[in-house]
Amino acid sequence: MTVAQYIKQLLSYEEYSFSWDELRIKSNKTNIALKRELSRLGEKKEIVNLRKGFYLIIPPKYSKQAYLPVELYVDKLFKTLKKDYYLAFFTAAKFHGASHQQIHKEYIMTSIPPLSNIKKKNINIHFLSTSKWPKKNILTKKSDAGYFNLSSPALTMVDLIHYQTKLGGLNRILPVLDELIDELNEKDLSDLLSWYPYTGTLQRLGYLMETLKADKALYQIILNHLKKSNLYPVLLAPKNRTKNRTSNNKWKVTINIKLENDL
Repeated sequence: MTVAQYIKQLLSYEEYSFSWDELRIKSNKTNIALKRELSRLGEKKEIVNLRKGFYLIIPPKYSKQAYLPVELYVDKLFKTLKKDYYLAFFTAAKFHGASHQQIHKEYIMTSIPPLSNIKKKNINIHFLSTSKWPKKNILTKKSDAGYFNLSSPALTMVDLIHYQTKLGGLNRILPVLDELIDELNEKDLSDLLSWYPYTGTLQRLGYLMETLKADKALYQIILNHLKKSNLYPVLLAPKNRTKNRTSNNKWKVTINIKLENDL
């Protein structure tokens, strides 16, 4: 079986990616012959070598952009890597309807050790990793190619807040948080509070939800949870060193940034 024939077979099953190991099993050609054919298909922009040993199939409807939606291959990629993952941050927010930020890269949370980011033509993937893998709040969604994992609205919100300095700062994520509030529910929030380890991030979440005029019943759940612990003052924006600070609020969050929400 040629590589082109194998690709045609995969597309008939609505699979849009394959690994080198899969290809070797399916073909009786030599490694040199397979690599030569892969190279030709790459030049014709019919496939993209996403990372060593893993290829994306670019069908005609995506050929102009030389791009493939991440949900069509992410699960297979991580099964090949044998790592936990979920679509996170702005990427997850997009699936929850919070598309205010028009992102030009995909964001994926993985288990440690971290992966190197990928930038191939119009494919741009940013990986972050955590040693505190979520015990809940990872959802499974269906795509044309099968199932994939993404963070729930509550987990997406705390991830955005916790990693704000890696994502362009608090004011960049604020409109997304505002939109995600509409998708939040009590079960999602209670599930998060049952395992989430970063108290300071929960303080910031509660303060921002109140500031953004979320349903009081929702942020009261966070406040009741926090009352069980000794709270210490935290900066709203951890790396903002301005001297203009106020901290007279029940969340013990020191306000050291002017919030600008352009929604």
